[in-house]
Order: sequence, then C-alpha cells, then structure tokens
Amino acid sequence: MNRTIAIDGPAGAGKSTIAKLLARKLDLIYVDTGAMYRAMAYYFLSHGIAAEDEAAVAAACQDVSVSIVYENGEQQVILNGENVNGVIRTEEVGNMASATSAYPVVREKLVELQRRLAEKTAVVMDGRDIGTCVLPDARVKIYLTASTAARAERRYEELTAKGIACDRDEVERDIRDRDYRDMHRETSPLCQAPDAVLVDSSEMGIDEVVETIYNIAVSK
Repeated sequence: MNRTIAIDGPAGAGKSTIAKLLARKLDLIYVDTGAMYRAMAYYFLSHGIAAEDEAAVAAACQDVSVSIVYENGEQQVILNGENVNGVIRTEEVGNMASATSAYPVVREKLVELQRRLAEKTAVVMDGRDIGTCVLPDARVKIYLTASTAARAERRYEELTAKGIACDRDEVERDIRDRDYRDMHRETSPLCQAPDAVLVDSSEMGIDEVVETIYNIAVSK
C-alpha cells in the first residue's frame, strides 16, 4: 500500500517540525527536502558562487553530491561526504536555497534522489513541490500554511532562541520575498495540489497540527 505523505507549504509554516513528528507517530521515514536544497546552497556560498549566476550554479551542480543517512533515528544531510546539519540553517543559506532552487538543473538533481528515497520505503516528505511534482501519486497530500505575520514571529523566536540577533520586520520581509520567489519561479512553483488538504496553522499549536494531519492521514 502507498503510505507516502507529501507536505507542501511556504517558508516558516512549520513543515519540517510537523513532518518529523508525524513520521514518528506513524512509524514512517522523514525526508526533509529543504535541507537538501540548503546543502547545495551552502556549497554555492562556500565557493563564492552568486545566486544570479545560473551558469556557474549549473556547472557547480556537477561537483555536488547530496545524500541522506540516519543516525539514531535522526536525518543527517551529507554534502560531498561531510555532515552539514550544523551549518545549513542560517538565513543566508535559506535565502540562497530559495533563489537557486528555481533553477531546473538544481531541482532535477535533487528530485531524482527524493523519488528514489520514496521508492524504497514509506516516507513523510516535506518541501515546496512534493505533492505537485516530486511525489504526485502520494496517498496523502497536505498544504500547510500560516499567515505571514505568524510565520515571521515563529522564525524570529527560533533565531533569537539560538542567540542570533535579528530584526522582526526584516525577518518578515525575507519571508515575503521568499514566498514571491517560490510562488513565481518558472520550474515547479509553490502551489497547493488540487487533491491536497489545506491546513492553516496560524492559530494552532504544534500538537494540534500534528493531530489534525494524523487524522487526515489515517482517514485516507
């Protein structure tokens, strides 16, 4: 039976947190596709490649290998043999990932790996185009979103909790900019799949969101 669950939505909607908890609750494998794009973005930044230089990005893709392994049940993202989990969650990397993920060559490289993972085992996979492009035959599709203000507040709290100085208004501007890029890119733009269930988490706590999606999954 196809037990794959696809969760799409904009930046800051809580997809990764919810998908990880849901996977544990359903005893499925969690795949954070955003982390894979961040790993590639980190490579581009580390090698001085500008986001707008599509030719350089395309050339660099040939030298990039991104894979996922699990240690003690936790996903580890491996970039060219190096564990990069600890360096890919910055705003700089996130913005670079949003910009470069619009390039077909970047998406093609990672979509192939993501599909192979889903073919091997039942997964909960989150991203921007999982239900629409990567796993169009997923049994359960969720479009998880929240208001821009709610997402900005969550991101601000997450960054400050880590001791990272930031401005709340700037965080919200970054989220708006990323939404626009994600929704207007030529290749696999962010949108709700026709058969996806909309879940707005603006006024919901984490446990409530997990329970809501769990009930949707079980019903299907």
